[in-house]
Amino acid sequence: MKKFHIKRNDPVVVIAGSQKGKTGKVLEVLSGSGRARVEGVAMIKRHLKKSQEHPQGTISEREGSVHVSNLMLQSVFDASKRKKATAAT
Repeated sequence: MKKFHIKRNDPVVVIAGSQKGKTGKVLEVLSGSGRARVEGVAMIKRHLKKSQEHPQGTISEREGSVHVSNLMLQSVFDASKRKKATAAT
């Protein structure tokens, strides 16, 4: 099992990639692929078939995964120069 700098329920900031600047809470860490699911980040749409719960079918949104190297703890981010640089621009 790999060891990561983040764990479940930690508040994190995305520091790289298309979701850069977004914040959220870690929902789960996927150790096999080195990725994590973050609340409200990297949302993907899933098309569901007709069923008893959804007679017409539906499109649901859920969180995708983000590589852990693109995540930083909120507390570390607040204490770093990154926050000051993004606040200035």
